[in-house]
Amino acid sequence: MIRQELARRGVLFQRWPARVELADDADQGTILAAYAQEVAAVQQGGAYPTVDVIRMAPDHPDRQALRQKFLAEHTHAEDEVRLFVEGQGLFCLHLGDEVLQVLCEADDWIAVPAGTKHWFDMGPAPRFCALRFFNNPQGWVAEFTGDQIASRYPRLDQLPSQA
Repeated sequence: MIRQELARRGVLFQRWPARVELADDADQGTILAAYAQEVAAVQQGGAYPTVDVIRMAPDHPDRQALRQKFLAEHTHAEDEVRLFVEGQGLFCLHLGDEVLQVLCEADDWIAVPAGTKHWFDMGPAPRFCALRFFNNPQGWVAEFTGDQIASRYPRLDQLPSQA
């Protein structure tokens, strides 16, 4: 159901099993090695040659600043492709006159088309790990819209299952 609704709007959503339990101190290299098979599958077509890892824990020193940055509505000149292998985060997609909130958890793979207005909430005590795929070597580059729309929608910690 979710997959079909998102696909109707040009957003790809799939389930990819998160097969590896990561150690708390696993660094980017270790995580990428653990998920080398999935990285190869995404990169096979050549569209996303750059990959990195974002991993957040409740004690991350930059968690508040990063949350605020990701909560500001923005677009990207490329697709935003994520494979969640731990935890959860809330993608909010501003598609025309509607906003869809997609709770992404471990096993979720999402590809948001270039130019899509959106924001992401990792919550006040984030706990997630996602592989991020890019078609440029700079990685995550956002163009902020300046719209305060995100302030009018529930945040991750305000969702019924999170309360």
